[in-house]
Amino acid sequence: LPGPPFTHQQMPRKMVYYGQTSCEQDTERYLDVVKYVFSCYKKEVPLIINTMGWVKGEGLLLLIDLIRLLSPSHIVQMDMCDWKAMPPLTPEHVHFSAGLHTKGKQQSKCKQLGVDDMESWKYPEGEDMSAPQHKLLYVHPEFPRAGAPVLARLRRGAAGAPGHAGDAIPAEPPAAVADFRAAALFSFPPQVPFNAVALRVIHTDVAPSNIMYAVNASWVGLCCIPEEVRCQSDGPVLLTQTPVCDCLGFGIVRGVDMEKKLYHILTPVSPENLRLVNCLLLGNIAIPNCVFVGQQGIEGEIPYVTSDYNYSI
Repeated sequence: LPGPPFTHQQMPRKMVYYGQTSCEQDTERYLDVVKYVFSCYKKEVPLIINTMGWVKGEGLLLLIDLIRLLSPSHIVQMDMCDWKAMPPLTPEHVHFSAGLHTKGKQQSKCKQLGVDDMESWKYPEGEDMSAPQHKLLYVHPEFPRAGAPVLARLRRGAAGAPGHAGDAIPAEPPAAVADFRAAALFSFPPQVPFNAVALRVIHTDVAPSNIMYAVNASWVGLCCIPEEVRCQSDGPVLLTQTPVCDCLGFGIVRGVDMEKKLYHILTPVSPENLRLVNCLLLGNIAIPNCVFVGQQGIEGEIPYVTSDYNYSI
């Protein structure tokens, strides 16, 4: 657990590619994803749920939905000393408050209680015992700016470039493995026929005639849908709905061959797992800039990078 996450990434038991850094635009799909991943939990070991930092407005309501859905035994709530505190997430508060997609219980049957009364609070006879009965551990730091965000965009880039995709770089020399920028995007061979995988853009609607422009030079989730991918032609295969399905890893579409009908994909996913991939999901996750501008072994202009740009357009 200690240290930046991108320094010790591991293959998860269950993973879904949500495709966006915020769930604000599609909270229902976010909850569906949480349900799907949580269904894999067999309760043979303790589970720590790391919630996101969106705790204002609808984010707080969504957090209440998650607590109801996951029924944790303990909640650790960390506050900030120079920020207006959110209400303590006591069992009573969660039980009676409306979430974003769930309703709270009516409070008329039970007396109103303060925070100090929660230790002795019991559910009234006949009340739904499946309601949250967690223990709240409330942490209020005394030093300023505790919990302030530290350039989340840079952390995500670090997780994507050296931490994950860097594994695709040959181990000779070993130093290259830790530096994704040491390899040019054109130097890796994975080729995928259009009709072998289904394609879906998660975060926006893209006209079929423009889909290849969107996919080219993009970060994609390599996924597995239960349905067999069938195509009468040589592709591409386009999905009309975003599936909630297993994600086996990530890749970069480094090129699209329209004549041979091939996607060229850079990925560290092993060949045995790649055989299971039958769906590419494109989200609103950008390839880190260092991947583009740090390519070595290229003479002249760097592919996909230009300084000749008209900002008036």
